[in-house]
Amino acid sequence: MVNLLETPIEYLKGVGPKRGEILRKELNIHKYGDLINLYPNRYVDRSSYYKINELNPTLSSEIQIVGKIVHLKTVEQKRGRRLVATFVDGTNTMELVWFQGAKWIQENIKINVPYVIFGKVTYFNGVFNMAHPEMELLEEHQSKKINAGLQAIYPSTEKLSLKGITNKVIIKMMQQLLTETYKLFTETLPDTIINRLQLISKSEALVNIHFPKDQEKLTKAQFRLKFEELFFIQLQLISKNLLNKQKIKGYRFEKVGDFFNKMYHNHLPFDLTNAQKRVLKEIRNDMGGHSQMNRLLQGDVGSGKTVVALMSMLLALDNDFQACLMAPTEILSNQHFIGLSEMAKPLGINIRILTGSTKAKERREIHEQLLSGEIQILIGTHALLEDKVQFKNLGLAIIDEQHRFGVEQRSKLWMKNQLPPHILVMTATPIPRTLAMSLYGDLDVSVIDELPPGRKPIETMHFFESKRLLVWGFIKREIAKGRQVYIVYPLIKESESLDYKNLIDGYEGISRDFPLPDYTVSIVHGQMKPADKDAEMERFAAGKTNIMVATTVIEVGVNVPNASVMIIESAERFGLSQLHQLRGRVGRGAEQSYCVLMTGNKLSADTKVRMETMVRTNDGFELSEVDLKLRGPGDLMGKQQSGVLNLQIADLVKDQEILQYARHYAIEVLKEDPNLDKPEHNITKKVLQELNTKKTIWNYIS
Repeated sequence: MVNLLETPIEYLKGVGPKRGEILRKELNIHKYGDLINLYPNRYVDRSSYYKINELNPTLSSEIQIVGKIVHLKTVEQKRGRRLVATFVDGTNTMELVWFQGAKWIQENIKINVPYVIFGKVTYFNGVFNMAHPEMELLEEHQSKKINAGLQAIYPSTEKLSLKGITNKVIIKMMQQLLTETYKLFTETLPDTIINRLQLISKSEALVNIHFPKDQEKLTKAQFRLKFEELFFIQLQLISKNLLNKQKIKGYRFEKVGDFFNKMYHNHLPFDLTNAQKRVLKEIRNDMGGHSQMNRLLQGDVGSGKTVVALMSMLLALDNDFQACLMAPTEILSNQHFIGLSEMAKPLGINIRILTGSTKAKERREIHEQLLSGEIQILIGTHALLEDKVQFKNLGLAIIDEQHRFGVEQRSKLWMKNQLPPHILVMTATPIPRTLAMSLYGDLDVSVIDELPPGRKPIETMHFFESKRLLVWGFIKREIAKGRQVYIVYPLIKESESLDYKNLIDGYEGISRDFPLPDYTVSIVHGQMKPADKDAEMERFAAGKTNIMVATTVIEVGVNVPNASVMIIESAERFGLSQLHQLRGRVGRGAEQSYCVLMTGNKLSADTKVRMETMVRTNDGFELSEVDLKLRGPGDLMGKQQSGVLNLQIADLVKDQEILQYARHYAIEVLKEDPNLDKPEHNITKKVLQELNTKKTIWNYIS
């Protein structure tokens, strides 16, 4: 079976070299196995027939009609000509139109003979018409069982259509493929799972996904194939996690010493929440064992991840190890450095920062002190990954906003010691549970789902451009109270193609509306020199400026408790998670804070949902679930993770329940038989080994 599925696609009857080449380029179909896994986008009911007098202009799906062509004519137009046929069915008349292939149609069409036509109907100038319909003589149509029910509609491209590889052609290829391979399909799932979930067989599922006999068979086929895909992904992730714990030995942090205890009992600026305590306990248990910790820490904006990170690093120091924290930007690295240095000051810890702007002399000093062990905690950007950065004894590596880093970059931290350090990856972007299970299923997950006491929820409002004067008045009242304001723009310079507010115009307009000496304005964007950016940030943080005009460079890493208002211009340009991150820059002090979303008047349905959701809730996890439904998993994972979840049939948004089943059964199988050595798991183990040789999800995870 495996050898046959590895057969190059051009050897399939009806394909050949030319079609094989375009299938490779357009659909990434190289061999038989790729074609069998080309699942339909949707299905149309070929058992139903419309009458022309039943048509209406709102019809959006393909339909079929039985009738006759009674007249053909050629119509000249600016570019070439089109062929128009008058089609009747006894109830009314419509037109069939061809813009290409007119000569072949004229030569082969039969007048006054019953045909079944199939295609999408449009309504133009008071007449229903169908362009380039699929046509079949009624007699032939009735003799084919394939058309008796649901017909698959496959993914396609313009080039495929131009080369004559229509949906009808792909259906013929699929029929030929199943004819050659049907009896050779073997089962991939354990019998226990098949029996408990009452799954249909693999071969029956493949036949019915491509040629469903009825809706019930299709539903069973879809469930079976979606479950299998998600089951093997979960099996890979969970087995990798178990394997890592068995094979990758970590440094054992047995001691909870002075650094941790003094900070916990004497120097914390506030009591830890129950969620922070729970997460710290999970981290202590991990690092106190014999295996390397690989933990993902999720926490909403302002939930207190930084304190958990510091306490974890103090555990490393108590056990005579060094720790490092890597962040994606200099702004965020500096923020961590200032915050952690301030908190750890009473303990006399040597904390240093290393970024791209660190001067050569200071850099050499840091390198020397890292090797000697004088530096206990190092904070920095990608600069930490350089080969010259060597530690004496690195025991814990923390990666903040880890989705901003590529896997190859992150893996360099693993090599900074003889045994890999314990790993804690943190994100302030809440990840939907389904995505976390599929993208980070091999990591242990901790969630800080509680905000520190005393935090007032941020009040979020949405205003259209017409209300700008009202918003400006609100800003002036807040500044009069001694507060500070962020105004964030999506673009730095005006774009000819996008009619959105941009930062430069905005800065000039705000300078007019908020004139000196009553108001002072800072400006920060990604194209500024780091030193200039930092200087502007510091002015704002010190309260020397009232308003910070910025792009999304302030999305993470700015902590100004006195800033109580966040204005987001052209908010329709931002995704929910980014809006939530920006909102999290305020609300860090004791005063009531506000987030104002400014948009144009014309909003899409999705944008309206985003604005309404932002106004309704401050819960980042709820927002992430809405974002997943609106945008899908691809956009939520960021550039570095794109392509990781290249699912063939399952959908993380629609198939959450199936994913839960798949994870449950994967865990159950591995608990009972961690190495899949039992005879009943032989086939499953073989499939898993084959999958592990391919570049799929598990290659991307830390």
